[in-house]
Amino acid sequence: MEPIKMGKNNSPQLDLKLSQEEQKFDYWRKTIGIFLGPALAVLVYLMPIAGLKAQAHGLLAVVVFVATWWITEPVPIPVTSMLGPVLATLMGVVTPTQAFAPFANPLIFLFMGSFMLASAMMNHGLDKRFAYAILSMKWVGSSPTRILLALGLVTALCSGWVSNTATTAMMFPIAMGLLMAIKDMHAAAGRELDLNKYTYATGIMLMAGYASSVGGVLTPVGTPPNLIMVGLLEQMGGVRVSFFQWMIWGSVAMVGYFIIVFVVLKKMFPADVDHIEGAEQLIRERRASLGPWKTGEINAVVAFTVAVTLWVLPGILSMLYGSAHPILATYNKYFSEAVVAMLAGLLLFLLPTNWAERKFTLSWAEAVKGIDWGTLILFGGGLSLGTMMYGTGLSKWLGDVIVSASGANSEVVIIIVFSLFSLLMSELTSHTAATNMVGPLGITVAISSGFNPVPVAVAIALSSSLGFMLPVSTPPNAIVYGSGYIPITKMIKSGAIIDIIGIVLVTIPLVLYVVKWAGF
Repeated sequence: MEPIKMGKNNSPQLDLKLSQEEQKFDYWRKTIGIFLGPALAVLVYLMPIAGLKAQAHGLLAVVVFVATWWITEPVPIPVTSMLGPVLATLMGVVTPTQAFAPFANPLIFLFMGSFMLASAMMNHGLDKRFAYAILSMKWVGSSPTRILLALGLVTALCSGWVSNTATTAMMFPIAMGLLMAIKDMHAAAGRELDLNKYTYATGIMLMAGYASSVGGVLTPVGTPPNLIMVGLLEQMGGVRVSFFQWMIWGSVAMVGYFIIVFVVLKKMFPADVDHIEGAEQLIRERRASLGPWKTGEINAVVAFTVAVTLWVLPGILSMLYGSAHPILATYNKYFSEAVVAMLAGLLLFLLPTNWAERKFTLSWAEAVKGIDWGTLILFGGGLSLGTMMYGTGLSKWLGDVIVSASGANSEVVIIIVFSLFSLLMSELTSHTAATNMVGPLGITVAISSGFNPVPVAVAIALSSSLGFMLPVSTPPNAIVYGSGYIPITKMIKSGAIIDIIGIVLVTIPLVLYVVKWAGF
């Protein structure tokens, strides 16, 4: 695979060229998928299924169609997501209003407002200022181990608030710069260093990708699977998970996963030197190039602070006055997470950077460019299918089938089964699509078995973020793999180790104890 080319502002241009074998596999996967999806749907529709009502039967055919196309990707995944409600309407499963109502779910606007905040932070360089500030701390210095640790911490913390892909794209040139400093140091000593075969280069690039996925579990807006499960829990289980509640277990999960990633990468990809000459100077120069704080950066900090404060305030009020206090009920009535996100996002259009020229922190063109519309559509499509599956009784039927087939009659078994299932699906397809497929089933199985659906829902969301084995598993994996410094065998091996340890030592214990301790 060819290295990623560097564009303006040291940002990577994702020109990921596949090998001939990968191109051939991708070609046949899409070609087979485009015919397999409708063929399976027709087969399921014509197959007599006892105990399944006509509407649920028709929806099952649609779900099979959509799931097959999500996995094989003959068309863009957001297009497939819109196809689901369209086909369900044409088959008389629901009315158009019912099919498309989830696309206006408040959680869609929670994501939209978050995208606006992230766009303003990136446009004004606030993300880089934050990154260089941490990397230039004295404790980091020029130690390869501490640089690996600091790079991971910066990436994970940023990714909790900015999209995983954008975070990796930001950290990519920083990681590349550090590796160039190592190469120059070897050249000064008369040694030629081939970064394509340098183990520490593999570790640094993997950290830039893996830490982005790890950081995404911190907040509900950190990565799409989190918000998908929050939405499905509210619509299918009648359970509302607040921003603060998610952060309780999200912070524990992020720390646990990060420790595993750091230890594994440090052991598998050690540096051959104790001191990286030029690393500190590189970071200082990068930080100095940002200049003094600009008005746009200050405004972005103000809007971000407003959002975070209002998001976590309900948790603080709950601890001070109790969850049943009228003050908390009144606050939640007016300041839902979605309203807060849009309030902070819209504030960016009102805070000026140059009042004389009527320039503001965020323009509409910048906002449109920064919003990941594909993710919003995919999210809406997943909520639509989940709502229809619940309303028609299809999810209950599927849940009963899964329970009887797997013998999953305990909460621990259910959590393990769906953690592994969501992890497997996220390795093979988009983690957002995987969550849309696995989420409704996990919640239904938990409810049908008489268990609280929150632990299994959280397990599905967290496991979906552990797709570390393949470049196609997540955009961060694809970005860092494109550097050319990561042999595919190394990614598979390190990813498999982190996946297994992460689920066993973090995911399952966390959802069984921390989630329940948090009130569920």
